Amino acid sequence: MPNHSIQVIGLHKSYKQQQVLKGVDFEVEKGSIFALLGSNGAGKTTVVRILTTLLQQDSGTATVNGFDVASKPDNVRQAISLTGQFAAVDEILTGRENLIMIAKLRYLNNPRQIADTMLQRFGLTDAADRKASTYSGGMRRRLDIALSLVGNPQIIFLDEPTTGLDPESRIEVWKIVKELAAGGTTIFLTTQYLEEAEQLADRIAILHEGRIIAKGTLSELKQLFPQAKVEYVEKQPSLEEIFLAIVGKKEAM
Repeated sequence: MPNHSIQVIGLHKSYKQQQVLKGVDFEVEKGSIFALLGSNGAGKTTVVRILTTLLQQDSGTATVNGFDVASKPDNVRQAISLTGQFAAVDEILTGRENLIMIAKLRYLNNPRQIADTMLQRFGLTDAADRKASTYSGGMRRRLDIALSLVGNPQIIFLDEPTTGLDPESRIEVWKIVKELAAGGTTIFLTTQYLEEAEQLADRIAILHEGRIIAKGTLSELKQLFPQAKVEYVEKQPSLEEIFLAIVGKKEAM
């Protein structure tokens, strides 16, 4: 049986006359970190919205945790969580109250105990009884990810999770993502920060003008880059150089 958490075949989506997705294909293995790279407007968020049952594709198929997103949306939702580009915390509530509320909405036993565990895990115990409106950007993002983990979802979608964060907070989020994957959670990450994909992803796909134009491990993508010139030291290309070379090549065609 295939070891895939997510499988996407021939995904198309248009808004009015504009084609956003033009036949997208990829697979995500269980317990891996998969990064979908692309510029603003490339269609990354549209892919995420389809996979998380918030939007229906025009054609093609997508399965998440073995369930078709269009015909079995309830089954898909039970296995996933989504953290969007902006932290979805209730700023009137404290950190603890936010977590207790989500645990209750998921009909979990011992919501207070779950909240305490999450607060400790994400380094928020000292700020637990402060309103979320007083949190820094990094703390708010940590709380947001903690909220998405209540109930132990098998697959987590992180749509540009470090947008607007300072470098220190970004590294904190990276650490959390690595720990989640190490524990067996599948991570689907969209980002425009190439260093982020380079640091985190097991596999990378580049979405450009509605199509996947390259995919593979970082090592496989490096093979698409011209041979390094040997001067004094052989320089390995960064993911940024690979991305720009691949996208530029497509635009020139």
